Amino acid sequence: MSTETAAAAEQVAAPPPAGWEEARSRVYAVGLAAALPAVNRPLADADGHTLAEPLATRTDLPAFPTSSVDGWAVRGDGPWEVVGRVLAGSTPAPLTTDGTTVEIATGAMVPEGATAILRIEESTRTADGRVAGTPRPNPEWREPGEEAYAGEELLPAGTPVDPALIGLAASCGHDTLRVRRQPRAGLLVFGDELLTAGPPAAGRVRDALGPAVPAWLRRYGCQVRPADVIGPVADTLPAHVAALRGALAAADLVCTTGGTMHGPVDHLHPTLEALGADYVVNTVAVRPGFPMLLARLAGADGRVRFVAGLPGNPQSAIVALVSLVAPLLAGLQGRPMPVLPQATLAEPVPGRGQYTHLALVRVDRAGGTAHPVRHVGSAMLRGLAGADGFAVIRPGTSGEAGARVPIVPLPLLPGERAW
Repeated sequence: MSTETAAAAEQVAAPPPAGWEEARSRVYAVGLAAALPAVNRPLADADGHTLAEPLATRTDLPAFPTSSVDGWAVRGDGPWEVVGRVLAGSTPAPLTTDGTTVEIATGAMVPEGATAILRIEESTRTADGRVAGTPRPNPEWREPGEEAYAGEELLPAGTPVDPALIGLAASCGHDTLRVRRQPRAGLLVFGDELLTAGPPAAGRVRDALGPAVPAWLRRYGCQVRPADVIGPVADTLPAHVAALRGALAAADLVCTTGGTMHGPVDHLHPTLEALGADYVVNTVAVRPGFPMLLARLAGADGRVRFVAGLPGNPQSAIVALVSLVAPLLAGLQGRPMPVLPQATLAEPVPGRGQYTHLALVRVDRAGGTAHPVRHVGSAMLRGLAGADGFAVIRPGTSGEAGARVPIVPLPLLPGERAW
């Protein structure tokens, strides 16, 4: 059989590409099935992790009645004789006699026996030094359990840890959090044509993905060290096999750039075969980024690792990140499947036939409108640099101006929220 005939036979036998939404669901499911183990982290080290168990308060919140104003904690009717002062952080003696009061600071514990709190600005002093005034009818203190009762679940497992959650956990009395271990990720850059410094020249182009992809992965909650970024890897099968085997030894996920097709120097598929990987997704019916893939390998230690094959064209590689890597990492971290926000198209966006079209857009957060950007070729990054995400134009449709469409946000820093 000739080489051309064999290639044609391989194309005929190849399964059709997975639908974009199906592919996302599939990779999320395998990620969730391989969710990373739970570990304890001090609050100071928990930012960017994911709760592995619900966050519950250890005491009532507040744990004791606290004054919400600066003023006077009084007992009975006035005017009141001043018998002391209560500052935040101290335990006051009870008020046992009608007609007595203690000065109280905001946040201080309300003494037992107090019947009201008189605001300092609404009080006066009598000639003999007693306090006079009329307390407001509603209590000026916070009752125990007003925010939460002891043992109450405040946030579910799967919630990303951000500074607000850390503060809440501290107020509940926690010193550590039970969280999912953060995924460890690596990157292999394929392509003898790539330069790693200086401007493009003499038929060689600058590698844009080696510096960029690790930063995207960190925004998805991964740990990526400089030593985990390797390349360009020589365009030979032995070099690819050795590089991928080495990267998988320390990583939960290895992303590769380029080599996802079947050209003369595209060695990713033979490499995966040599390492005994099986495909979760092999090509997706999406434009740009069609030749993306996700494969799974079981290590000798029984732990599952993943390989995400990103196309070599820079924008296509980012489409693969938001399409496959984002839901995979959500599953590995025990987070819910990302729910896509929606926006209204300000201008028409063409469809791509039976393929999903992911079109770069800038989102006007005030108006909730999505505006297509220019310079969006697969090899271009100019449009990406000014975009907020991708508008999803489903197969067999086109995006008409005024249509509501899902938006795939570009990854944000931990704690940041989309529009």
